[in-house]
Amino acid sequence: MVDSQDLSPVDENWDTALAVVAHPDDLEFGASAAIARWTGQGKTVVYCMVTSGEAGIDGMEPAECRKVRIAEQIESARIVGVDKVDFLGLPDGILEYGVTLRRAIAGVVRTHRPQIVITNNFRETWGGSNLNQADHIAVGKATLDAVRDAGNRWVFTEQLVEGVEPWGGVTAVWAAGSPDSTHAVDTTETFDKGVETLKAHDTYIEGLGWEDFDPAEFLEGMARPTGARLGTKFATPFEVFPMGWGD
Repeated sequence: MVDSQDLSPVDENWDTALAVVAHPDDLEFGASAAIARWTGQGKTVVYCMVTSGEAGIDGMEPAECRKVRIAEQIESARIVGVDKVDFLGLPDGILEYGVTLRRAIAGVVRTHRPQIVITNNFRETWGGSNLNQADHIAVGKATLDAVRDAGNRWVFTEQLVEGVEPWGGVTAVWAAGSPDSTHAVDTTETFDKGVETLKAHDTYIEGLGWEDFDPAEFLEGMARPTGARLGTKFATPFEVFPMGWGD
């Protein structure tokens, strides 16, 4: 984990982004306020959920849970101006880093051709002793490699049909909420929208048994100290990985 220091603003000189995360709700635990800022600037952001979160509610059968969580994610995305949400349908809770996951994500990168790819923290912890979840780790690591895969014509060649071509135009991958973050974006003006997106996952939160959970209080717990490091009221932190051939 980096020592406490000033965070640098992320480079916002881009027009299109793809956000790739493991589950519905992953972006809403901090990153969606940043996404609201960017869509408000006229940028286009597409969401990709690797799973449909069907294993996320203990008291609900997976088939029903899948429907509920897909609907909550689509509504959550709408709140921040995202109208395209892809669901890859890989199995929730048992994702493994490897070729299968890289292939699935590379296909989405090639389809949407973003300049920036956003994922979630894939370090072992969220800082301190708070362990990260296995699906998050697998998806984040696979996303880094899949971005490179997407630009290589000779990797996953079966995807290059019906007008789909290699895409090497991703300039960076940003991992939101990483304990190793060195960059951040000011979310002071869009913090409330971020709160609304988390509230949209009310069935999921209720299913977790978090009776006294306050979305605003929870999100402020990260956004305020991050903002202090950036010099703003609220902010979302990112670990930035520059992309390029051979990097």
